[in-house]
Amino acid sequence: LIHQGSDVNLVTADQVSPLHEACLGGHAACASVLLKHGAQVNGVTVDWHTPLFSACVSGSVDCLNLLLQHGANLHPPCDLASPIHEAAKRGHVQCVEFLASNGVNIDHNIKHLGTPLYVACENQQVSCAKKLLESGANVNSGKGLDSPLHVASRNCSVELVTLLIDFGADIWVKNAEGKRPMELVPPSSPVGRLFLQKEGPLSLMQLCRLCIRRCFGHKQHQKITGLLLPDEL
Repeated sequence: LIHQGSDVNLVTADQVSPLHEACLGGHAACASVLLKHGAQVNGVTVDWHTPLFSACVSGSVDCLNLLLQHGANLHPPCDLASPIHEAAKRGHVQCVEFLASNGVNIDHNIKHLGTPLYVACENQQVSCAKKLLESGANVNSGKGLDSPLHVASRNCSVELVTLLIDFGADIWVKNAEGKRPMELVPPSSPVGRLFLQKEGPLSLMQLCRLCIRRCFGHKQHQKITGLLLPDEL
């Protein structure tokens, strides 16, 4: 079709281009052909979706890589369609890791969504939450006064609550309603019992973990695995 003169930047009434569709379907080979023939890498639909956002919807790291190679903007033109938030929401861990390693702001806080970590916890995407935390995301930054630990508690997720506390989440912080995370769950529930166990001071092991992460900083977290540390730590 391209050789016969079809316009690679032909769009629908909603400004959806062939490149948007290719990335939405995770078709990296098609996206590559379109980009080689001049497809607009940062085209925006009426819903503010870029091809990069569409690639995060499908979870295609190959498409993300192609788009960045051709100059795609990591930062969304509008907060209504943030690639990192979409990847976190859908549980696309590899997309989250790829975006984080390429310099996206992993603590980007959108008023109606919160941070990517908050979105991951809200949608109970444990693997994405863990990847964001390992990449240096602020464990206490959520949506307004609602922390990731608040939303994980409301969802009664033992796995997420444990993960967040292990990364230093503040169990005493209050939300807009003046409630701490532990006050959002029944005391007799598994999450409630977990909070009772964590009410005391942090363990020496946890303090060591937090200290190491702070010393390395956000951009050096991946090097921590190369340290000669005990497996438990």
